[in-house]
This record gives sequence, C-alpha cells and structure tokens, in this order.
Amino acid sequence: MTIELFTYNTPNGRKISVALEEMGLPYTVKVIDITKGEQHQPAFLKISPNNKIPAIVDPDGPSGAPISVFESGAILIYLGEKTGKFWPRDSRAHVAVLEWLMFQMGGFGPMPGQVHHFLQVENEQDRRYGLERYSKETRRLYGVMDRRLADHDYFAGDISIADFAILGWAWRHERHKVDLHFDVTNWANHPTFYVYPSQGSYGTSTPFNINSTSFGKFSYMNYNPRVIQLGAYYRF
Repeated sequence: MTIELFTYNTPNGRKISVALEEMGLPYTVKVIDITKGEQHQPAFLKISPNNKIPAIVDPDGPSGAPISVFESGAILIYLGEKTGKFWPRDSRAHVAVLEWLMFQMGGFGPMPGQVHHFLQVENEQDRRYGLERYSKETRRLYGVMDRRLADHDYFAGDISIADFAILGWAWRHERHKVDLHFDVTNWANHPTFYVYPSQGSYGTSTPFNINSTSFGKFSYMNYNPRVIQLGAYYRF
C-alpha cells in the first residue's frame, strides 16, 4: 500500500523522501505549500498538530491499521522500524544512530535554519548579528561532522536514517554560507575535502580545520549517484 508524504521542498522534507526511496517504499507526494500557509489548514492539522511538514500517512500501519506520523525524526524512526532497513537492531549500533539523529535534530537543523532566517532579515544590524552568531555555530557543526567522517564511513558506522537526516540539511550548504570544495590534485591517491566559509561580513576565505579524506562520503555521491540529481526524490 502507498504511503502519503505531506511535504514541501525543504531540508526536513528531503530527509523523508530520501528514506522512502532508499527503503524502496511506494509513496505519493502531497504538496503542502508552506509559502501559502497550507500547513495551517484543518485537514493537515489532523495529521500534523504542530502544523509543520513533513508528515506521512501509512495505510498499512501497525496491526494493519492506518497511522499518521509527524516530525521528521519520528518519521525516520517509524520507517526504520517498519522496514528494518537503515535502523540497526544491535543495541550498540542502535545507540550510535540515535546519537547522530539527535545531533541533527537538535543542532544541524535548528542552527542552519537560523542562518536561513537571518539571510532574509532586512535590517542590516539585525542580520549581521544573527548571521555572525548562527553561521559560526553552523560551521562548527560541519567541523564535528567532518571529524566524525575522518574515521567512519558513515555517521553511525553503516548507512542509516541518521545519514538521511543530516543529508537533508547538508544539501543547503550554500545557503549556510559554507562551500564544499574538492582538492582534485589529490584525487587519485588521497582525496581531500575542504569546507570554506563564504566571503562576506561574517565569513572568511580561510579553511577551518576541514581536511578529512572521507568528507566525500558526506556528499553521498559515492554512495548513490542518484542523489546528485537533487530533484530525484521529489515528484513535483
């Protein structure tokens, strides 16, 4: 039976479409245009009482009964439980997935989300303060992820729902004023990836301690070439 995905083209929405694709679950997209306030419509509030996307309706839920799930982290866990994919049963591996999923939910989401917000603030003083504060923290989080990937193939060891969660936001790195650069001179033997803050009043062109050999995995181009086509996970 086909899952209904209520979403919009946002980082949190992309988390779920990636998971559905990789888990091989049939789904249809129901666009909730948050720019038009459609998330406040009563019908959607019945599914997502916090009037946020994404949300899903699974007609084949527990015991075969329909179920709706809101909040992207809860949806990822639900889908992992449903399919047994990208959601390890081993207790130690399970903890690692939860750690990195919560890392994204509590940090690498709210912080770059504030960057998105302050980029649109018209008052220069307010914009400068917000961008300096939240861009610094966002870049720090990129550094945390880079160090993790320096000696791990994926965030929790094996590919998992934690990676899908982080990927949704990493796709917006340009809006975070963070550029991902690849040092082609070392490609053949020892690829090195760098992250630079973009030029501007709150960024410099100096690399900030990002030089792991595995940051390329973070782009997921090695894992799944389809991911390069950013629209591939959306059917609208």
